[in-house]
Amino acid sequence: MSPNIIKSLLKTDAYPGTASSVELIQTHVSWIFLAGDTAYKIKKPVDFGFLNFSTIDRRRFYCHEEVRLNSRLCPEIYQGVVEVREAPGGAAFFGDGPVIDYAVKMRRLPAERMLDRLVDRGGVTVDDMRAVARVIAAFHRTAATSPTISEYGQRERIMANWQENFAQSAAAPQAPLSSQELEVIRKWVSSFVESRGDVFEKRIAGGFIRECDGDIHLENICLTGGMTYIFDCIEFNERFRYCDTAADIAFLLMDLDFHHRHDLAEAVQDEYLAASGDSGLCDVVEFYKIYRAFVRGKVESLRQGDSGIEPQERESAGARSAAYFRLARGYLERQRLKTTLFINCGLTGSGKSTLAAQLSFELGVATYNSDRVRKQMAELSPETAQRVPFETGLYSAAASEATYAELLRLAEAELALGRSVIIDACFISREQRLPFGQLAARLALPYVVLYCSCPDTEQRQRLVQRQASGKSISDGRPEILDLQQTSFQPPDESEGLVLNVTTTAPPGTLANQVYERLAP
Repeated sequence: MSPNIIKSLLKTDAYPGTASSVELIQTHVSWIFLAGDTAYKIKKPVDFGFLNFSTIDRRRFYCHEEVRLNSRLCPEIYQGVVEVREAPGGAAFFGDGPVIDYAVKMRRLPAERMLDRLVDRGGVTVDDMRAVARVIAAFHRTAATSPTISEYGQRERIMANWQENFAQSAAAPQAPLSSQELEVIRKWVSSFVESRGDVFEKRIAGGFIRECDGDIHLENICLTGGMTYIFDCIEFNERFRYCDTAADIAFLLMDLDFHHRHDLAEAVQDEYLAASGDSGLCDVVEFYKIYRAFVRGKVESLRQGDSGIEPQERESAGARSAAYFRLARGYLERQRLKTTLFINCGLTGSGKSTLAAQLSFELGVATYNSDRVRKQMAELSPETAQRVPFETGLYSAAASEATYAELLRLAEAELALGRSVIIDACFISREQRLPFGQLAARLALPYVVLYCSCPDTEQRQRLVQRQASGKSISDGRPEILDLQQTSFQPPDESEGLVLNVTTTAPPGTLANQVYERLAP
C-alpha cells in the first residue's frame, strides 16, 4: 500500500459515520486504523513463507477467515469484512470507487484494559487470571477436531515447525541467537521429541489436538465490562492453529513468565488443569513454553527488520526478541536444575544484581536483594536513598545482621516449597555466608556461590553512573567501595561450589557461563 493511501486513511473523512480522530498502529503484517470506536485492519502484502498475503485475493480470503475464526471467542467484536475503495485524494472505507483492498472491521476495545497493560501496572488479580483460564478451557473443550487435525500432533509435524523456526532464526540479519545457542536449543528439542513418542501419541489419542486459537498471549486478551475477549487468532496458516491444546495455553503461561508474573502463570495453569481435566498437560507444557518463547522471539526479530515501523519501535522489538530467546534458553535449564540455593556475592558495583536479575528472569526463580529487604524492614521505599557513612544507620552492624537473618528466612521459605532461590547481597564476610551454606546442607540441596567481580575502573564507573541516575535501590558509591575492599573476604572452595563470574560480558552471556559450569 502506497504512502499516499496510508496518509489518506489517516483522515477522518475516509470513514463512514463520525470519527473525531484516526490513529495508526503497525505490526509486521498489518496496518490497523483506529477511528472512533471502530478498528479497521488491513493486511500488508507480505510473504514470509509461513504467511502469504501477497495478493489481493489472498488478503480478501484471510480477512474472511479472520472474522470466522475469531467469532469463536469474541463474536461481538468482529463485525465483518469491508472494502477499501479508491477515492479522491487516496482511499476510503466507503464509496463506489474501484476496490483496492479489504479490511477486517472490529469494535474497538479499550487499550487500557488489554491484559499486557493490566499485568505491567499490577491491575490484574489471580481471580481475573483464573477466569481467563476457564474461558480457554471451555473453548478447547468445544474446538473442532478430526483425523486430519490430529495429524498435526505427530512428531514429524511438530519437528517440521521447529525446523522452519530454526532456519528462519539462523537466517535473520539481526542474528537473534548465536549459532552455539541455536545448537543447544536444537539438540534439546530433538532429544525431547525423539524420546517422548509415547507422550505425543497419548496426546493424539486423548483428542487434545484441535483447531485452537494459536496466538493466546497478553496483548491479544482484553478484560472489560466483566468479559474476557480473546482476539486476533492465527488465521493465515492452519498448521499453526491445528495444535495441542497444551501448546495453546502454553503461550499465555510463557508470556506471563516473560512479564515476571510467575505467580499468575501458576494460577492459570492450576485453574486450567482443574477446568479442562487434562491430566497429561504437565508432560508437554514446558516443551511448548519453549516453543512459544522461541516463536515470539522470531516474530519480534521480524518486526526489528521491518522498515515500515518507526526506528524506536524496531529497537524495542529487537530488545523483546532477545529477551524471548533468552527465556527459551532459560526454560531448557529449568528442566535440569534441581532445587538450588544461589547466593550472589561481591562488592558494590560488581554486577551481582544484574546477574541475579537475568538468572531470575530466565530460570523463573525468586530473587531477594539485601538493599530492598533492608529498606522494607525499615519501612522505607526501596528508592529512598540512604547516604549514611559506612556501617552506620541503616547499614550498621545490627541492621546488617537483621537483614541477613531475614534473607535466610526468605531463602528457607522458598526452598521448603521446592523452589530454587537467589539471595543477592554483598556477603562481605564468611560469617555472613556460613548460615546459607548450612541451610542448604541441612536440606540436602545444592548450594552455589556466584562470586561476581569486574575491573576496578569499570566498577567505579558503574557506581558513578548509578548515583547520577538516581534510579537504583542500592546506596553503593565509590567511597563505600574503598571501605568494602579493606574488609572483604572472598569465598573459596571450602564454602561450597564457587563460580567466579567476571561481569564484563552482556547478562545473557554471563547466564550461559553459569549454565555451562552447572551442567552435568
